[in-house]
Amino acid sequence: MDVLEKLTILTDAAKYDAACTSSGGNRTAKKGMIGNTSSSVAGCCHSFSADGRCVTLLKVLMTNRCIYDCKYCVNRRSNDTPRAAFTPEELADLTIGFYRRNYIEGLFLSSGVFRSPDDTTGLMIRTLRLLREKYRFNGYIHAKAIPGTAPELVEQLGLLADRLSVNIELPSETGLRTLAPDKTKEAILAPMRQIRTRNLQSKEELVKYRHAPRFAPAGQSTQLIVGATPDSDFHILRLTQALYRQYRLKRVFYSAYVPVVEHALLPAKTVKPPLLREHRLYQADWLLRFYGFRAEELLDEQHPDFDIRLDPKCSWAVAHPEFFPVEVNTADYEALLRVPGIGMTSARRILAARRTGSLRPEQLPRLGVVMKRAQYFLTASGKLPEGLRFTQDSLLRRLITVENSVPDFQQLSLFDAMA
Repeated sequence: MDVLEKLTILTDAAKYDAACTSSGGNRTAKKGMIGNTSSSVAGCCHSFSADGRCVTLLKVLMTNRCIYDCKYCVNRRSNDTPRAAFTPEELADLTIGFYRRNYIEGLFLSSGVFRSPDDTTGLMIRTLRLLREKYRFNGYIHAKAIPGTAPELVEQLGLLADRLSVNIELPSETGLRTLAPDKTKEAILAPMRQIRTRNLQSKEELVKYRHAPRFAPAGQSTQLIVGATPDSDFHILRLTQALYRQYRLKRVFYSAYVPVVEHALLPAKTVKPPLLREHRLYQADWLLRFYGFRAEELLDEQHPDFDIRLDPKCSWAVAHPEFFPVEVNTADYEALLRVPGIGMTSARRILAARRTGSLRPEQLPRLGVVMKRAQYFLTASGKLPEGLRFTQDSLLRRLITVENSVPDFQQLSLFDAMA
């Protein structure tokens, strides 16, 4: 099998991993080295930097041969699929060749588990070492840390990569035992703890000595598969909240379960969830990370799943009429962020604009406020927008109408788009 055939198989096998991002790392250009990366870069595979550049990562597996038999995975050992494996030399040469031709600006490297986690990680380390030391590649690298890998190998991997990720995959230990019996909760969490601790140590060392080696400077991320098990949105969101707090993750990615393996081993009740559920989880994740919400505010045991008709912020606002209306001329930043239609940028603009005088409703759209949502939840100088009349019952209907007025979206595959 030639390198091009391997590339076709191993890029296709990597497309189901959503936990790929190029944000958060900084590597400035260095004499004698090629490539660089900037924290302004953000996205998966194809992304756009702050200056409008399209940034591309080569997203590939070291191998799709795997000793595990995870029932949701296209690369499971019992699946009848073409198998391939790169040697470290092949993949390093391929990556640097693509970079020199301006096809890519970085690498996302994952792998099936070949022989053992340690053997697989050893191949990945050899590949990254060739890139960093032989080819002097200074660009962005995101590598997957495989659960069960020896700590000393995770250490080596973190010193070569900008970001590491360890995929939790399933939201509950029960789901893990059912669908991925070869994996354990502790095997997954152990490298996450190591990455968190070592990353903090690295930052402390850099304060004392600026030439200290940097360990995964862009932090770590993970991925959760949504819909392969009956876990509720509330369970998933509480798990996400705990991961951010305990492991200092940069991102949690959600992947709507795609039946990549048409097989009767998955529970009979398991169905492919709508992509809208994945979208709602991403919206709620944003509220946790940047808007000061807690999982327990958005959902509870009585209401364990998001209303697919409304985004989570609107749902919370409708359920808490006692908090509204918010007066834009006196409310603090945290209160403004709770208003549907007001984001972080528009909230800061409101705080700045009202220093020079009281704001009126007609001024708010110029500050970035989305009035078709916000108008029901705020006042300006004690006034609602002119002519606005509604009841609590009609409010829900109006917001659903606004939500449905947004053009339908569809999830596109980057790999299909490149074909």
